[in-house]
Formats: sequence, structure tokens, C-alpha cells
Amino acid sequence: MGTPLLWIGFNVFVLGSIALDLGVFNRRLHKIGLREAFWSTMLWITLSVLFGLGVWRFSGYQDALEFFTGYLIEKALSIDNLFLFLVIFRTFSIDERFQHRMLEWGIIGALVMRGIMIFAGTELIEKFSWVMYVFGAFLVYAGIHMLFAKKENIHPDKSAFFRFANRHLRLTRDYHGERFFVRREGKLFGTPLFLVLLVVEITDVTLAIDSIPAIFGITRDPFIVYTSNVFAILGLRAMYFLLAGFLNRLRYLTVGLAFVLTFIGGKMIVEPWVHIPPLISLLVVGGILLLAIAVSLLFPEPSKDQTRK
Repeated sequence: MGTPLLWIGFNVFVLGSIALDLGVFNRRLHKIGLREAFWSTMLWITLSVLFGLGVWRFSGYQDALEFFTGYLIEKALSIDNLFLFLVIFRTFSIDERFQHRMLEWGIIGALVMRGIMIFAGTELIEKFSWVMYVFGAFLVYAGIHMLFAKKENIHPDKSAFFRFANRHLRLTRDYHGERFFVRREGKLFGTPLFLVLLVVEITDVTLAIDSIPAIFGITRDPFIVYTSNVFAILGLRAMYFLLAGFLNRLRYLTVGLAFVLTFIGGKMIVEPWVHIPPLISLLVVGGILLLAIAVSLLFPEPSKDQTRK
């Protein structure tokens, strides 16, 4: 679907949006409130829907369904991943005024890394068709593992990457506002904020290992894969501030995502013999996610006080 003009135009739109956000709307450091986060989230969802309708208008019904299904999967995986970012910011005591800037730079890095992974995945699938079976088997494994894995306390400050970076990079001990680097005695030092940004970037790369194969289970069109990923990620920063106090209530979202990944993986494996139409895929994915959210709200996790009683 993607012509060179579409690729250029879309990336210009993405870069322009990021530049506006960093240089105009959020130039002044401030804590993102619920109202601002809500309207920003609604804006990105609206733009995503309009883009999908544009795909429908100019490329057809099937491509539009593939875009919306891919977007839904990536958005759901992103919401589940927000919990990790929340843990990272709390662990390193990142000031709430700096969190939106951290997420924005993290998103820029995520867009670059995912673009590379999508390009590599497309090339692999075109040259070696059996890679789809590998992706499918991996997603089935990831879904089953996600379903039965025990939840453990996450300690990003004790990770091997953090310890390695903290030992080998030239860092200051104290934060310096929103700055990632400072110069001392003619030498450039990274601040702890830069180290946290690296942790965020590495975390996103590990999370993309699940999400990129999942989108290839819906469509092999690299433009739809890329655009659905980008729209899901661009709204991530605003959604973080909107859901930060609500994430712990979505206790069954991980279960829903486990079933989604297993379904997509199975779909990729049986594709040569059983074709599942895009509309059925969209309905199944949407139904699973809605059910997981509904059950989470209907059966919230008991509070600590109730548990003690």
C-alpha cells in the first residue's frame, strides 16, 4: 500500500507532531493534569480513527480492518506496558514535571527501533516464508507463558543492564533538572535521568519483541504495520498520565493479552490451511480485550485492608 510519497508524508507528520509537542505545547515544564491528558489522548485516538478511515477510502475495506486490528493490538500491549514505565519512574523517583519529557524522548527512540525491527521483519518474511511459522510459534509460547507466569515485584534498578551502565558510563550522582548531560571540567557526564531514559528504551525494545510479530500475524503490508505501531505509540505519553492511577485496576488485562497473542500466533501457523478473515480477527481481538477490561472492573483486586480481615 505504501508508496514513497505516503512514507515521506507520514514521517513528516510524525516528526512535526513530536516537534510541536516538545517545542510548543510542552515547552514549559509542568505536571500533566488529567484534563490535559484526557484531551490529548482523545486527539490521538481521533487521528488514528481518521487515518484508518482514510485507508478504507483510498485502499479498501480489508486494509482498513488490518490497520484497526493492528492498532488495537498495539494499543492494548502499550497499555499493559505502561505499568512498567510507572514502576521505573517510581523506583528512580522521577519528578512528575519531567516524566512527560522522558516519555516523549522514549517514544522517539521507540519509533526508530520499531521502524528498524519492522523493516527487518518484512525482509525476513519476503525471503524466508517459513519465518511466519517461527513468529507464530513464538507468539503462542509468549501467550501461554504470559498466562501462567507468576507476577513478581519488578526492580529495574537491579537489572543487569542498569548495573552495567551504572558501572561503565560516566555519570553524576545527582539529578540536574531535565538535563540528560552536564559538562564538568571539560568532560561530558550523563545524569541519572539519562540512565533512566536508557532503561525505558531497553524496556521498550524487549516489549516490542512480542508486539512486532503479533502485527505481522494480521498483515504483511509494512506500511500498515508501521503506521498502526506509530499511532499506538504516539498516544502513549498522554495515556500514561490518564491511566497512571488506574493501571493497577486492570488486573485481568494481561490474561486477555495472553489469549490475544495465542490467537494471533495460532492464526499465523494455520494460515496456509485455514484463512481467518480480517473482520473475524478484529472481532476476536476486540472481544477478548473488552471482556478482560470488564472482568477487571467487575472483580477488582481486594484491598490490603480487606485481605487482612
